[in-house]
Amino acid sequence: MSRSTASTLNFALAGLALAASLALSGTASAKTLVYCSEGSPENFTPALNTTGTSFDAARPVYDKLTQFTRGSTQVEPGLAESWTVSPDGKVFTFKLRKGVKFHSGVNGFKPTRDFNADDVLFSFERQWKADHPYAKVSGGKYDYFADMGLNDDVLSIEKLDPLTVRITLKKANVTMLANLAMDFASIHSAEYADMLAKANKKEQLDQQPVGTGPFSFVMYQKDAVIRYKANPAYWGEKALVDDLVFAITPDPTARYSKLKAKECHFVIAPRPADLPEMQKDATLNVINQPGLNIAYWAFNTQKPPFDKKEVRQALSMAIDKAAIIKDVYLGAGTGAKNLIPPTLWSYNNGVKEYAHDVAKAKDLLAKAGVKTPLEIDLWYMPVQRPYNPNAKRIAEMMQSDLAKVGVNAKLVTYEWGEYRKRMQQGEHITGMLGWTGDNGDPDNFFFLRGCEAARPGGQNLSKWCNKEFDSRLEKARSTADIKERTRLYTEMQQIEHDDAPDFKIAHSVVYEVMRKEVTGYKQSPFGSHQFNGVDLK
Repeated sequence: MSRSTASTLNFALAGLALAASLALSGTASAKTLVYCSEGSPENFTPALNTTGTSFDAARPVYDKLTQFTRGSTQVEPGLAESWTVSPDGKVFTFKLRKGVKFHSGVNGFKPTRDFNADDVLFSFERQWKADHPYAKVSGGKYDYFADMGLNDDVLSIEKLDPLTVRITLKKANVTMLANLAMDFASIHSAEYADMLAKANKKEQLDQQPVGTGPFSFVMYQKDAVIRYKANPAYWGEKALVDDLVFAITPDPTARYSKLKAKECHFVIAPRPADLPEMQKDATLNVINQPGLNIAYWAFNTQKPPFDKKEVRQALSMAIDKAAIIKDVYLGAGTGAKNLIPPTLWSYNNGVKEYAHDVAKAKDLLAKAGVKTPLEIDLWYMPVQRPYNPNAKRIAEMMQSDLAKVGVNAKLVTYEWGEYRKRMQQGEHITGMLGWTGDNGDPDNFFFLRGCEAARPGGQNLSKWCNKEFDSRLEKARSTADIKERTRLYTEMQQIEHDDAPDFKIAHSVVYEVMRKEVTGYKQSPFGSHQFNGVDLK
């Protein structure tokens, strides 16, 4: 780090501490809410990302056509004030909200018009059309849009008039309105994009964002701090604080220390071992709810011997899941046997979990023709996630269990962004990740094992493609009949269990901790963090 960079960083951190101290002491004229976040965003364009860390950093800035009522799975109007859906479930017509203002000041941008249909077309066509002027900017990978099949399923996106947009699909998709409330569908300013293109600064669209959200972007000091200010012209539920600060603090122990020292108001993902002390602290408020999530260990089915289901089943039997739940989750998680958690409709409780059985695991490996010792890699996440409080510890426990069946696992990790990118490309032999649902629909978990998402760069980290599973996934998207969808999803869970493309570890309880001064915060079932409507006493 250069001296000038270090000085800038120290100044930013000093300013952050002062702002936090003033805000918490009540002596500042402006209210500043400080969130000790767990990591740095990859950029500020959700369409380019797949992690909650990056989504959280962009969420204050943007709106979507539809949105989830804060703290629930209920879809409500966003930038679209109303919509109609054709009887065949293929045509969605959105009436856009009038008079919505874009942020001004970022990169010297001053909007000359309100939000309209051009912004919707720009935001979706960038992800959909390969010849779009912004398609290849910042790497140009739109994994959500592609993995959910929208590349192939969208027939047209049309501007009927300045405040009306029509999206036509090739086949019905009953999850569409909920999908459009997800972060990848955030709406950008086409006018801001045009300004940057003329200045030959297209990448700035993703690094210095402009949206219509409750907060506007101020600055980002990499790996240190993100600053936002309240948008007084916001059309929806307004920010109740003047400034919002993300103090980037990857270590959970450091986050807890900052919380106690009044350097931040809100933290996520506390260490399970710290929870009893936190719950006794009269200055803190600890909240929790069952997570809409799954932690799993993926087997790369494109790499021998994991192309054989018997090998995948054997390693599923080799791991002592109960010991992991007891040692790592400390009561804040339950063992998983399906991709979806038991709180989600269509959960198949009839699936029989693979029992921990060392002798049977050895026998299955031998029958599959595997010569031991077998050398594999076992990738583990470098960060704490809501579904996994300590991936390294779990990896070490797995490594020990695998050695008992003649499998030598080399532990591997990378920086978080690099880790995900390499796994999505399929470089791993085996690796850990997880998922927190985005929209409350089972489809949002099952697409993780769909054939479309098994492509290089896709989010199907097992690279598993099963036509029986995939045909049911497509059928379930095209019918609004909940009983029929439940039947299809029930069958899919059994198919996936039997083929064992992954070892499911746990569904966690999600804990979040804030100082007692924080009011109005609502915990999201999707593990997202939203600060409009939140105040400081």
